[in-house]
Amino acid sequence: MFRKKHSLIKGTLILTSAGLVSRVLGFFFRIFLSHTFGEEQVGLYQLIFPFYALCLSLSTSGLETAISRSVSRFHSLGRTQDGKLIFQTGLILSVLISLICTFLVQKNSVFLSNRFLGDPRCATLLYLIVLALPAASVHSCICGYHYGLQRTSVPAISQLIEQFVRISSVLVLYFIFIRSGVHPEIPLAVSGIIFGELAAAGYSLFSLKKRGFDADSPYILSISKSCSELLRLSVPLTVNRTAITFLQGIEAASIPVCLELASHSASEALSIYGVLTGMALPCILFPSALTNSVSLLLIPAVAQKQAESSSKETFLLIKKAAGGCFSLGLLCSVFFLLTGSFLGNFLFHSTLAGNFIVTLAWICPFLYTSSALLSAINGLGLTTLTLMINLLGLSIRILSVYFGIPHYGITGYLWGLFISQSTVCLVALLTLSHEIKKEYLQSVESATD
Repeated sequence: MFRKKHSLIKGTLILTSAGLVSRVLGFFFRIFLSHTFGEEQVGLYQLIFPFYALCLSLSTSGLETAISRSVSRFHSLGRTQDGKLIFQTGLILSVLISLICTFLVQKNSVFLSNRFLGDPRCATLLYLIVLALPAASVHSCICGYHYGLQRTSVPAISQLIEQFVRISSVLVLYFIFIRSGVHPEIPLAVSGIIFGELAAAGYSLFSLKKRGFDADSPYILSISKSCSELLRLSVPLTVNRTAITFLQGIEAASIPVCLELASHSASEALSIYGVLTGMALPCILFPSALTNSVSLLLIPAVAQKQAESSSKETFLLIKKAAGGCFSLGLLCSVFFLLTGSFLGNFLFHSTLAGNFIVTLAWICPFLYTSSALLSAINGLGLTTLTLMINLLGLSIRILSVYFGIPHYGITGYLWGLFISQSTVCLVALLTLSHEIKKEYLQSVESATD
């Protein structure tokens, strides 16, 4: 028990450290991009990311979580070969889907850029960025396998390698172009994403070989059973992530439009939106590097406890993880309430950013806790419930955009965010309480029989 708890804490610290270093590197890289390519080029660069995120959602997100949970469950039952088969089946499915996405996007890049992104210059960027999808699939599935075994060093190192190679490749190519008398354009930054994912995938594959992964071992489960289990877990998760990404795109595109309905000019609407999403929210989300690490490791840990039919230990594990996230959220809430105005003026030279940080401080306890609770629900295999809870939260946010902003300005949306996060947290908590109580009663009945 102590050893497992120590493993969870150690893994969280490793992932959190890697996440923080990666975020710091990314912050300075964004400064370089803005100075080198200018605001318009960086705007094009940012414009393609929701579409890339949608492709990643389809090809990797659900399968990575399904692999993590299944590998953890089989490992706890001593069926390591079944876990390996699950991983290999998921890897094949993920790479296949990513190749299909790459082909379709490249074939229709001009149409997608004109019709959905609204700028034909995005066609080249879309064509390039989807080349990273197959490598991202390999990287993601191998990380899921290691999460299932609670080995966090490989995902952490691969994350740092991806970020380092991404940044260094762009810098090296930039100086090569400059020395050749050629001024580089923003596709250079997109190429860095491809190089970074290739490096991360290469290291991940090397880590499997180094740890003696045997691809030719005999398997207990059939491939059809592996596919069935993976699809049962991953399809709701994939639909979940895809729906969230899609609805977030609608939400993001609608905020400036609805701000204009609230008597703001187009320029003012874009400025308010930029301050909220580019300045205030990144500050609020920065501590989530820790809670995201807890959430990632909670899925296999809960799955393992469930496989061992230990409902009491499952409850204690979730209680400690959620309690820690809630405590961090309270501390951050107090911190942002006291320092929000100073941070807005000091970091961004914006009074409006400070006001937003102070207002958003109230969502911290619910925002950080809900991520842990939803991961615990995924760990129990109740991925469909996670989908419904997330859709409920997003629906509240979108309603606040269309009905809150026109009447109350951006304040209406901020209150919508608070109501959304608190509702998601409460519903997730009630769902977990119900499911754990049900499992406990079933275990008692089985013991009695």
